[in-house]
Amino acid sequence: MNTCSEHRTPSPTWAVAPEAVSTSDATRLRRAYYAEVAGRYWKREVTEAEIDQGLLDFPDDGLEPPTGQFVVGRLDGEALACGGIRLLDAVTAELTRVYVDRRARGTGGGAALLGALEAQSRALGAERVRLDTRSDLVEARALYARHGYAEIPAYNSGPYAEHWFEKRLV
Repeated sequence: MNTCSEHRTPSPTWAVAPEAVSTSDATRLRRAYYAEVAGRYWKREVTEAEIDQGLLDFPDDGLEPPTGQFVVGRLDGEALACGGIRLLDAVTAELTRVYVDRRARGTGGGAALLGALEAQSRALGAERVRLDTRSDLVEARALYARHGYAEIPAYNSGPYAEHWFEKRLV
């Protein structure tokens, strides 16, 4: 009889749910998202004023029903991830603001966000999900590829768009 017991650390638990972009957790996460993507692009820390301006320049329009949805991901109860979808047309949703806090990367948060956002897209009638991203966001591009998103020709002319992806939902 084996008296030695295995001790395993429990896996972190992600819960992702719809949340208004105006809640304190959603606002904090959207600001962190913008600070990271702008900082990586400019190769420096961004100021609070630059974050404020960026959020004005790129508003979160359409990220609520009936045109979209915003979600917040919580790891063991702590809000550490977010993302949104908006309908581009009756059958096409677009992913935006997908972000996982650095402290929680590698714990399944990106996959949990994508699953929730794809489910929200289906609920809104979308048959496919599209997104654009930049070349320097290599982790994001790898995440999308791992989850069945394929590169497609440009579907928009966003000022920072360098790669476009799509995944069929039906």
